[in-house]
Amino acid sequence: MEMLDVEEVIEKLSKLSYKEALAYWIKSEKEEAEFYGKLAERARNLDLSESLVETFERLSKDSERHAKELTRLFRESYPKEPESDIPPIEVLSVLEEFERADQVGEVLRTAMESELIAMSAYRTLAEKVEDPKLKELYLKLAEVERTHYEALKREYERLGG
Repeated sequence: MEMLDVEEVIEKLSKLSYKEALAYWIKSEKEEAEFYGKLAERARNLDLSESLVETFERLSKDSERHAKELTRLFRESYPKEPESDIPPIEVLSVLEEFERADQVGEVLRTAMESELIAMSAYRTLAEKVEDPKLKELYLKLAEVERTHYEALKREYERLGG
């Protein structure tokens, strides 16, 4: 599976202004919400554990809520709508691989890995940027990804992974 070149994304992100970084984050959260929503649907269709379905749904709602909060924050400061053309770190091509119940372990592993990569990318960015507002933004992002990772990990362990 082709992973995004994280170094490249970090490089691009480290050049963003606060406004651009916020727009990027909003887009990421929206895509992540959609991603976890589809995983929840797929898990339900495959008759997987309710707990797994709920975890995916919670992560989806979580990301949706973040996107809304961030959009509000963005609109308070900037007249335009947020847009970003940098691909989100988190959203992976995992979905295509999630066709059968026996693939759920792999899907969880890949999603966990993606959250860890995002977390470490945001921590790196927090160290790189001078702007204290940006630093705080990236540290918050890293924390969000860490909680997502933890939730996925609990499900993975529940599966006996």
